Amino acid sequence: MKAAYIQSIGGASGDMLLGALVDLGLPLETLEGELAQLNLSGYQITAKTDTRREMRGTKLTVGVPDPARRTPKELMEVVSNCGLPEGIKERAVRVLDALWRAESRVHGQPQEALELEELGTVDTLVDVVGFSIGLAYLGVEKIYASPLVLGAAEPPRWPGGYSNPAPATLELAALAGALVVEQRSIYEGAGELTTPTGAAIITTLAEFQQPDMSIQGIGVGLGSKDPENFANVTRVWLGEVAQHPVARQQSQIVLLETNLDDATGQVLGYAQDRLFAIGALDVWSVPVQMKKNRPGVVLSALVPKELESAAVEVILRETPTLGVRSRPIQRYVAERKSVSVETGMGLVSVKVKYLEGVVIGVAPEYEDCRRIALEAGAPFQEVYQRVLAEARNQFMPGTSNTQ
Repeated sequence: MKAAYIQSIGGASGDMLLGALVDLGLPLETLEGELAQLNLSGYQITAKTDTRREMRGTKLTVGVPDPARRTPKELMEVVSNCGLPEGIKERAVRVLDALWRAESRVHGQPQEALELEELGTVDTLVDVVGFSIGLAYLGVEKIYASPLVLGAAEPPRWPGGYSNPAPATLELAALAGALVVEQRSIYEGAGELTTPTGAAIITTLAEFQQPDMSIQGIGVGLGSKDPENFANVTRVWLGEVAQHPVARQQSQIVLLETNLDDATGQVLGYAQDRLFAIGALDVWSVPVQMKKNRPGVVLSALVPKELESAAVEVILRETPTLGVRSRPIQRYVAERKSVSVETGMGLVSVKVKYLEGVVIGVAPEYEDCRRIALEAGAPFQEVYQRVLAEARNQFMPGTSNTQ
């Protein structure tokens, strides 16, 4: 499977990421031809070879002589209504939606009321849509990334300006649970290194890990800064990774079981809580008919091998049983990650399920939905379904929101 690994050596911005794809072989003429389908004018793209701390790369610049401002809705409509392939548009819309949600949260305003400055101009669309075009041209199916390089925490450089890191950049990192490089002295005085647009592209499209891959090419995108202590560049590695397995196989797992005919519901519930507290992967009970036709239950627990002794002790201590069965097993688990999602009802943690690298399911966390329901005085089911619909729109656009 063709994959890209984004290495943020000295930060990342929209034009640095796009410049890295041009450096990898995306022809400027192809990029301009595809962007023409946005039916926008008033911008010019230039690319030149240059160096940053002796690192050669491509400096891409999007010139906008008359930076007219557009609302997020207007920019989204430009992309949605253009003639580009659906896959390119879908990627771009996801990035833009993440960007606007972060800005909306920073300013405390709904998206339709946002008054954007730099992020409301044509060059934002060129960077985001252009990056999506480049991925399609290079045949990239999966994207990975190193931790974000935000730079040093510094006060605003002019009255009314933002401190570094920019609030929207931090929001994007928080919403995605992104990895971030620690603050280092070499970044002091360099200012903003990862822009909101760069953060939106990476946190929306990439998985934060470095895969085993055969490298076929390296693209280097240059930033506009040239500090003395590090290179202001973003590298994109292009290569092949092994195809995602349908699910990951887990070994070194133990299934513990015991039959109980004299345990109350409270005893079973407490034992279950204690098993989860020490790290059990799953705990359940099933009704059974025991000898002499006595009704009972089988209490079962899946635990990592290293927790077997501790789990057995919990079962023996917290239930009336005199013995516990144990056997090693293997199981398959789908790839998943928990992501904080800003919804119309507040910030909610959502579990996202992947199969072969593709999102196939989302599930809001019960505790967050319960909290919102209690605070809002709304039925739990109403809160859950609304959050579920918004999460599906974000991670699975175009799918039905019906159960």
